Amino acid sequence: MADFRAPLYEVKANLFKGLAHPVRIRVLELLSAAPEVSVSDLLSATGLEASHLSQHLSVLRRYHLVKSERRGLQQFYMLANPLVAELLAVARGLLEGVLHATKEDLEYSASAGHSVAGDGSK
Repeated sequence: MADFRAPLYEVKANLFKGLAHPVRIRVLELLSAAPEVSVSDLLSATGLEASHLSQHLSVLRRYHLVKSERRGLQQFYMLANPLVAELLAVARGLLEGVLHATKEDLEYSASAGHSVAGDGSK
């Protein structure tokens, strides 16, 4: 539950706690790719046992990241807000930038190491 007296940065930190598991990110990515996904499809896509998936979905509901709807015997999940998909896209873009910079740093280090080792001055 949200504490409406808490500073916004604490509320944000709690939101990120809700996101702080790879399975929950995977579930959100699956839900970002479709208007709704059944629990059976989530089980199949994640390879989790039903009880483990249920725990992760409970956390995502608690943080208002997903909502669900029962139709007959099937339970369907969807993003609670389209901004969740945007948040994942921004995170993906940020990570791509970090990975690109890291790759460039590694390539530069590797090329600098080869030229130093190859010039006989070691």
